Amino acid sequence: MARREIIVKSTGFIYRVLIEEGLLANLGKSLRLLFPSTTTLLVSDTKVFSLYGDEAIKSLKKEMWHVGTFLIKPGERSKTLNTASRLFDAAVETGLDRNSPIIALGGGVVGDLAGFAAATFMRGVPLVMVPTSLLAQVDSSVGGKVAVNHPRGKNIIGAIYPPRLVLIDPPVLKTLPKRQLRAGLAEVIKYGIIESSSFFRLLEKNLEQLLDGDSLLLAEAVERSLQAKARVVEEDEYEKDYRRILNFGHTVGHALEAATAYRYYLHGEAVLAGMSAAVKIAVQLDLLENASAARIISLIEKIGLKKPPAGLTAEKVIDKLRQDKKRRDNDIIFVLPTAIGAATMVPVNDEQLLRKAVESYLKQ
Repeated sequence: MARREIIVKSTGFIYRVLIEEGLLANLGKSLRLLFPSTTTLLVSDTKVFSLYGDEAIKSLKKEMWHVGTFLIKPGERSKTLNTASRLFDAAVETGLDRNSPIIALGGGVVGDLAGFAAATFMRGVPLVMVPTSLLAQVDSSVGGKVAVNHPRGKNIIGAIYPPRLVLIDPPVLKTLPKRQLRAGLAEVIKYGIIESSSFFRLLEKNLEQLLDGDSLLLAEAVERSLQAKARVVEEDEYEKDYRRILNFGHTVGHALEAATAYRYYLHGEAVLAGMSAAVKIAVQLDLLENASAARIISLIEKIGLKKPPAGLTAEKVIDKLRQDKKRRDNDIIFVLPTAIGAATMVPVNDEQLLRKAVESYLKQ
């Protein structure tokens, strides 16, 4: 598999996203070429570390890095200020200085937590992303959005803090559970729906192979997704306006996660349900034709909508929607598709419309 490279232009610097087999085994060398420090902190979760921790540490020590480690339990419930505080303790004990990179080896939770720590420890140390889930590879590892959760909302304590380097080793996806793969594909199809009709058609044609884990198709999907994300991020890095287009599906998705205390849904599963709700709102507002809506819903359903948990009500979800950090006064800002490959941002305060969209998912 030939190396694929994407250049992302951040406000302060330009960073590279490399996609190539063997990057994990060469982690130490990649960092040595970029950083003057000899000390690093590797952040991971226990599941990912059991698979790839030894290889990562061996590579780092081969290049004479002093390596500290910090491990968390898998899942959103580890993404808290309390966990971040313990991570800071590990950074101090490891002896990090302002040139010492923090490495995020794992999925979106690890990347968000490690990125938040990197943004705030010593007012900022370098961040290196080594994403091991499809969702992290196509979304959270690029663009610099880092955060921890609060009981009243997801990702409401955070910063925009771009990585200095992103290393994507495609074979790690072979150990990804099918549920995680499907959750990652939710973020992949997002880019086709909001940004590229040609990419959407590719996904329609090849979804079964992607679900089966076809390595070459997954590498292409990762590259196409990140090219789309890089274009959006470069136009609006700090999410003042256009970058919010990437939140398609996330408004209801985040509310579903919060309403279930981050215990029931994988992030991508919640986003997939949020996309379905957003498409139905777009149709009700006459923003999207029925034929295009049907194609989008068909792709969503082929990935597989997770059934809602027993006892989850529209009231609980709408209550969390009202706490959404992207709201404006009483308006909740939705990203709604206007065609396949195009979307717009619309303020919505019609509670009956919101309730109908949420209930259409809850009653499935």
